[in-house]
Amino acid sequence: MNSATVRNLLVRGMLAGLGAGLLALVVAYLLGEPYVDKAIGFEESHAHGHEHEVELVSRSLQSTAGLATGVLVYGVAFGGIAALAYCFALGRIGRFSPRATALLLSGCALLAVYVVPFLKYPANPPAVGNSDTIGERTTLYFLMMVLSVLLAVAATLLGRRLAPALGTWWATVAAVAAFAVVTGLAFAFLPVINEVPADFPATVLWRFRLAALTIQLTLWTGFGLIFGELAERVLAPRPAGAARTAAPAAH
Repeated sequence: MNSATVRNLLVRGMLAGLGAGLLALVVAYLLGEPYVDKAIGFEESHAHGHEHEVELVSRSLQSTAGLATGVLVYGVAFGGIAALAYCFALGRIGRFSPRATALLLSGCALLAVYVVPFLKYPANPPAVGNSDTIGERTTLYFLMMVLSVLLAVAATLLGRRLAPALGTWWATVAAVAAFAVVTGLAFAFLPVINEVPADFPATVLWRFRLAALTIQLTLWTGFGLIFGELAERVLAPRPAGAARTAAPAAH
């Protein structure tokens, strides 16, 4: 793949990330923000004995402009990174069309980058978590994410190596099983963190986490669909030009 094609795909990946970010922003505002407000209300109702801290940024600004900026910048950034990964993966993970490769890559990235770390260290709303352990929790989360991505790459390479001997189906089954076993070992050995207050509403916690998962699902699915279409037009353009040149020759 030449540099011009990589550059075109990179730009389209960032545009696709922006479009997916817009979709995720709508989901985050409609599904996530109400439970953030409920969690903040819980925190404030249990802070009678503490001095009220002055907000540097108002809650209304956080839930609108702040949310939009964070989600859209994240969408553009991950879109560019995913486009570069797509350039590397195209043709190396099977004989799939550009659209199918984009959807497959998005699904695998969703699993490795978010779902697996989420299962070990799920997202928590405000009022959940000790501020003194935020550094440790952040480090453990990113460690789980890096391990998950590396294990996903290793499983892909294992599947390719086993395919000539076992066939594509059983090689895939073996690679997925190996990924699950090693991920389970990582889950067992990494520390457990549970700082949810005993009286925190279970419904709010569950629905916040479900909303967080839905946002990521929207982001990655939207990216796969949008980028797949854009990549298809770059890598497998319709033969419109050929049809135009053939028409005069018929006269």
